[in-house]
Amino acid sequence: MAATVTPERLRTAAGLLDAAPRVLVVGVGLSGAVALDTAYRLRALGCAVDAPADPLTAQLAASQLTSADVCLAISHTGATRSTVDAARGARRAGARVVALTSYARSPLGESSDCTLVAGGQDLVFGLETVASRLAHLTVIDALALTLLGLRGAPAEAALRLSADVTVDHSY
Repeated sequence: MAATVTPERLRTAAGLLDAAPRVLVVGVGLSGAVALDTAYRLRALGCAVDAPADPLTAQLAASQLTSADVCLAISHTGATRSTVDAARGARRAGARVVALTSYARSPLGESSDCTLVAGGQDLVFGLETVASRLAHLTVIDALALTLLGLRGAPAEAALRLSADVTVDHSY
């Protein structure tokens, strides 16, 4: 991952997210869980985030983005039709697209302004999806930390609020 997800690329992606008044996170299937986790982390840093679970709603939301907004699209293969279509819809609307995928040469990678590549094929059939989710979550952690550094005090205040909400749900 260190070869494909460089600090510069993380800073580029974090800079796009930091500047966006609204972020749409899309991902379905096994990447859907990563997308929901990503949306929570971004919201905890003070970003205005939408992460529709329904692919049709995601495509509609993508088509309603503006040139100031960002779509963060997550797909292991980079070829999941609904995710790629949402990213392409966001591009048509003028939004920037950040992709998180295991394959740089993919329809999703070709549709993005900034592609974060992590994961890839494993030797054991079927396990690449597990490895890719772990790799993608690691990239999201690094991206969140990079964004925290960019946002500074406002993000720290948002994290404190997130911690307060979390503690309210614990015994």
